[in-house]
Amino acid sequence: MRLPGLAVPAATLVFTLAAGEARAWGPVAQEAVTSKAIDVLPKGLKEFYKAHRLEMPTLALEPTYPEETPDWRFAVDRLMPYPFLDLPQTEKGLKDKYGDAATIGRLPWLVQESYARLVEAFKAKDKTRILEESDMLAALVAQLHNPLALTDNADGQKSEQHGLYVRFTVKFPEAMASKLKVSPDAAVYLDDPKGYVFSILNSSYVWVDNLLFLDELSKRGKSGYGEIYFEDLATRAADFLSRRLSLAANDAASYWYTAWTDAQRPELK
Repeated sequence: MRLPGLAVPAATLVFTLAAGEARAWGPVAQEAVTSKAIDVLPKGLKEFYKAHRLEMPTLALEPTYPEETPDWRFAVDRLMPYPFLDLPQTEKGLKDKYGDAATIGRLPWLVQESYARLVEAFKAKDKTRILEESDMLAALVAQLHNPLALTDNADGQKSEQHGLYVRFTVKFPEAMASKLKVSPDAAVYLDDPKGYVFSILNSSYVWVDNLLFLDELSKRGKSGYGEIYFEDLATRAADFLSRRLSLAANDAASYWYTAWTDAQRPELK
């Protein structure tokens, strides 16, 4: 029996990534995060984003998405176990401590760099740059909320769950279709936007084992990753997916709001 609203991918398709490679959320998830982030902005900023939402790359009538690179990950468990108490919070500090082994991605610093560019775009009142950088920042923050982007077992290759990355980040949101619920809280001002990156990292990584277990349970007794698998995964992990994307939308909106505030809240048209 097919769940209402569940658009199931073709049963014969199997997706894999190279070991350790991670990519961004698929279009369904990314559009949901960006769109819902707009909805929870405070008055004065929300109007600007709502008026120009179709000018944001992800939400355009012909959407485009950020270029995916190996930097869009941070396989921190390759260096140390959770909760990463001794993790250097600067890129130089990480390289000084681990040398070549520190080549695990740049996701925390990509978020910080995007945030800094957004502050400058707000100061310049450059509408195009504001919208494009906001879109990029939302994608990066969403990626930080994906547990699989933070582990060396990103594709389930170490636990014989090959293809997990695309199953969870692309195909599962697509399969959920209208059943996907993203309900972020209101945006808040971030006192330490640079340090907050590492708070997100820890709170996201803690769910890696849970996600691996949900995938394994959904696969039990099945010959492949087809209709029955996605129906089973929906019953087990729909709330999990919604929570990850809701938190991502909340944090994306909070980063936008903080950047605008740090730029002295320029009047935007």
